Amino acid sequence: MKTTLKTLMILALAVSLNTELQAQGIKIPQASSAQTITQSFGLGKINVSYSRPNTKGRKVFGGMEPFDKVWRTGANSATSITFSDPVKIGGQELAAGTYGLFTIPGKDEWTVIFNKDSKQWGAYEYKEAEDVLRIKVKPIKLKEKVETFTIQFANVYPTTAQLQLSWENTGLNIDLSTEIDAQVMASIDEAMKGEKKPYFAAAQYYFENGKDLNKALEWINAAEAADQKAPWVRLWKGRIQLKKGDKAGAIASAEAGIKLATEAKVDEYVRLNSALLAEAKK
Repeated sequence: MKTTLKTLMILALAVSLNTELQAQGIKIPQASSAQTITQSFGLGKINVSYSRPNTKGRKVFGGMEPFDKVWRTGANSATSITFSDPVKIGGQELAAGTYGLFTIPGKDEWTVIFNKDSKQWGAYEYKEAEDVLRIKVKPIKLKEKVETFTIQFANVYPTTAQLQLSWENTGLNIDLSTEIDAQVMASIDEAMKGEKKPYFAAAQYYFENGKDLNKALEWINAAEAADQKAPWVRLWKGRIQLKKGDKAGAIASAEAGIKLATEAKVDEYVRLNSALLAEAKK
């Protein structure tokens, strides 16, 4: 009950101060600014909502945020993170849903926690029994000081990414991954049964993901037949041909792509097809 009472008192104070300021027509900025970030990942999205405290000259970890104590991973309300699709965190599976993102800072190792309770003030009501996933992560010593606590996504690829935490001179990289191949392949198979077939996108996916290049070439040829003035189609056809070992075919496709892009005044595809041509001529 002590923890519950403490939480209620803090919330009551916050509401009281806010009500008083509103009554007086006063607007002031939050000491710790709120931020919500959204990252596309795999076939879905990840949303993070948190508040961003500043160091203000204080020692953070091992100081105002003690080691080996559960931290809300921000300020004010506990940080929340929502996954639209299942993911793997540090190699461990986590179902789609919204979680409270808590951490236990340590001098040499942090514990990153995904908890069922995403709607609480601070970590006063945190219960280990409601943890869904815990992983251990080694902190990184940052060269430059980060004044404002920051959560961001980095090294984002179709099926892997990093959720990065940084504050003061400490950084944390949390590895994320997702499985999408079976879903994509199934959606391609289903779409190919329809009247409007996604030849271009399907050929790209096959090329990028080590699938059947003969099928990719068949589909890119169909895309070319449907739009003979598209320099991007010639670019991808050339890439597929080069990957198959057909240098002559790749050269012809790149040259055609340069011509079409020049006529259409699309400089980007002049450049990309020129790069492909140079690679095919090596």
